[in-house]
Order: sequence, then C-alpha cells, then structure tokens
Amino acid sequence: MYHPRPHGQKPRGGQTSGDTEIIRVRVPRGKQLLGEVEQLLGDRRMSVKATDGFTRICRIPGKVRRRIWIKEGDIVLLEPWTVEATKKGDVLWRYTPQQSGWLESKGYLKGIV
Repeated sequence: MYHPRPHGQKPRGGQTSGDTEIIRVRVPRGKQLLGEVEQLLGDRRMSVKATDGFTRICRIPGKVRRRIWIKEGDIVLLEPWTVEATKKGDVLWRYTPQQSGWLESKGYLKGIV
C-alpha cells in the first residue's frame, strides 16, 4: 500500500493547533466596491448589492470566468461600468469565507452585511 508521507507525520499545508494564519485580502482601490451576490441570473450575470447602496447587474469578464465559481451570498469585489455606473458592473474577485470575515471585522462591509 502506498503512503504519501511517512507514518506519524502531520500533513503539510494545513493549520496546526495554536498557529495563527496570515490572511492576505485584496481591498477596493479607486472606483472598486465590495458587494454581496443576491441572485444568480444565468449567462455569467448576477445581481449584486454593493456597499454604496445600489444593486447592480454584474457580469464575470472572460479572464476571470475560468478561474472562479460564484454562489449566492458570496462577497465579491466589483467595478462599476463608466456607462450606467449605478446599474451595471464587472466582478473582479470572489472572497473566501475567512477573507469575508476579516473584511467584516475591519468595517469594509458596512451597508451590505
């Protein structure tokens, strides 16, 4: 039987008890906003409630679409379009639950959570 690691060693990559994990979080820059996905609309589009109070129809651009999988309730980084800025935008990034918790604890998600 094949064993990927010698017997008795802890698996690598996981967090051991007592250690603190450093979380790197991408924060909004310039015109970028944070938002929560309210509803998936199909054809790579979704309804996102942003921190500025507007609900936008956002799409996932091609270069991002192949790398992320978005569900309802996820926190995302979005950039409003220059035309119809209060109605439409692009999703740039999806945050993990740990990153979302960090954003909430630092006050970035006021207005949506």
